[in-house]
Amino acid sequence: MEKRLLSPDDIIEALKRATNSYEGAEERWQERTRRGLTDEQLEEALAYELGTAGGSGGRDILSVEYCRSGLKIWAGWEGTNSYRDRPVLEGKRTMMLAREVYGIADPTDAQLAMF
Repeated sequence: MEKRLLSPDDIIEALKRATNSYEGAEERWQERTRRGLTDEQLEEALAYELGTAGGSGGRDILSVEYCRSGLKIWAGWEGTNSYRDRPVLEGKRTMMLAREVYGIADPTDAQLAMF
């Protein structure tokens, strides 16, 4: 059987699942989007939502594993192994995609102040 590759949408789904595993996460992301976050604040928010470590998976669904250390997220259609596999998102890449997916502006960005 041919290995199913991850699409960009799969990686977005992995980010959303990893950063919405705690109760109230959706409301926290809405508030963060409303007020904007600096890079430091976004890193803290992601670390909080990712927690020490977690994951989910099952038959015929995307498997996702994540941890706050390094803001790492693993994903795969045939399961994940955080000891063997490279994360699909890590560090600054996790932060950049979170900004894009959640629409979180950086209030210190001088370019934004022009608009």
